[in-house]
Amino acid sequence: MLHWLVLASVSLVGYYIYTKVDLYQRENKFKAKKSTQWPPLKAGRLPFGLDIYSVIMWNFENQSLPEWARSESLKWGNTYAVRFLGTTSITTSDPVNIKAILTSQFHEFGIGPPRIGSFRPLLGQGIFSIDGPGWEHSRALLRPQFTREQITQLENMEEHINIMMDCIPSDGTVVDLQVLFFELTIDTATHFLFGESCETLRHRRNVLRGEVNEIPVGNRFARAFDLSQRHIINRYRLRKFYYMHNPQEFKESNAICHEFVDKYVHQALQQYGRGFQASDEKSGKERYVFLKEIAKETQDPIVLRDALMNVLLAGRDTTASLLSFIFYLLVRHPEAEQKLRAAIQEDFGENDGELLTFEGLKKCEYLRYVINETLRLYPVVPFNVRAALQDTTLPTGGGPNGTSPIFVPKGTSIEYSVYSMHRREDIWGPDSNCFRPERWVGRVAGKDGHSTFGFLPFNGGPRICLGQQFAITEASYAIVRLFQRFTRFESAEPNPFMKLNATLTMCVGGKGVLVKCYKD
Repeated sequence: MLHWLVLASVSLVGYYIYTKVDLYQRENKFKAKKSTQWPPLKAGRLPFGLDIYSVIMWNFENQSLPEWARSESLKWGNTYAVRFLGTTSITTSDPVNIKAILTSQFHEFGIGPPRIGSFRPLLGQGIFSIDGPGWEHSRALLRPQFTREQITQLENMEEHINIMMDCIPSDGTVVDLQVLFFELTIDTATHFLFGESCETLRHRRNVLRGEVNEIPVGNRFARAFDLSQRHIINRYRLRKFYYMHNPQEFKESNAICHEFVDKYVHQALQQYGRGFQASDEKSGKERYVFLKEIAKETQDPIVLRDALMNVLLAGRDTTASLLSFIFYLLVRHPEAEQKLRAAIQEDFGENDGELLTFEGLKKCEYLRYVINETLRLYPVVPFNVRAALQDTTLPTGGGPNGTSPIFVPKGTSIEYSVYSMHRREDIWGPDSNCFRPERWVGRVAGKDGHSTFGFLPFNGGPRICLGQQFAITEASYAIVRLFQRFTRFESAEPNPFMKLNATLTMCVGGKGVLVKCYKD
């Protein structure tokens, strides 16, 4: 027995030495060829960097993680290495590095095993949880469904926004708009995806009117969806040990989500066998249904479910979070609210949803300034990650001046903070932390010199968000209709310190978006 223990110990030591020597040789090769140097290294004081991990989790639980990450970049630099839980990763908020990862060196980076393994129990093999040919196939399946023809259809939005506005008191009674926005976007997303809404807002309105009915399945799904995301982010923060977080609550939440989507997939496949027929009751024309269209391309129920779960994540959370941050900011900046109200009244009148078109919403400049400025300050995906698929480099961040290329060994995670980058003073000016929609006058998002990859609310490169125009159109429509229904909004939250609830996406933390709405 002792003989085998000695042999195993010697083997482990030998393997450790071999990997270190191999890494040293590979690094020297890149150093000779590209003059690479290492960035500043942040290492923990406790074994395995458990002190760093505990600080991350404390800030996550206290809804301060994005600001903590920004403070770390101010302390360590725009690009630095972090060592904890047995791995070394690189953190960057440099648009030059991010552009390389997402575009020119796209094929050298993937989302990586920890993210794939963390996300897969809920999202399966969809666009947010797969690499390589599988991702290309999934993306190709979804891309045709986000054509201009689909995103310009606003009829479904009007129906659900009217129900939402019926749930908002107009006498100054405090309401959490964020809760309503998340119910709005789950209703519109399911309507778009499945051809029928899960009716969470209609249930809320019935309860408010005293017409109490049983809780719809959509409410149960929405709660489980939120819970699953919280567990996913806890799994991911364990890095290569993600599998150690797999509680029963997580499994049950995933099962609820899958059961909810599987029902619609089963219905669609049955309809496919009979020949689809889905018409709009008002116009008599065939109604667009996302699931019906992708079911024409594949009848694999798991592929369909995975595609729908991934689009649901993007379609519900991003738009709801954007709307929440917009109204959180507007009620604290009355001058911006008044400018936006004047622009809406001039372009769309006081109360007529029929006048709203995709083109009209797109042309309302101050509305776009408000949306862009909100996305800059509070990007709904504040952090993202890629992993090196081979030994490679990053263009900048190494050496004492932070200007040399960096050697990136295969398997290294690159975590890029969009939140921190969007608040860099050297990109956005000394008032980078201020909400000032006017900074967008004359600036074209994504096309303005240094800020081409300095403004990245919807990612970039081949993995750029397919639904960004859909999200902006839906948010624009909801803003205009709310301004047409209510004459003024007031903040009902006296606490000046903002909480940020950052899981897979980011929304307003704390008590939400407490607002008083008036019609007078």
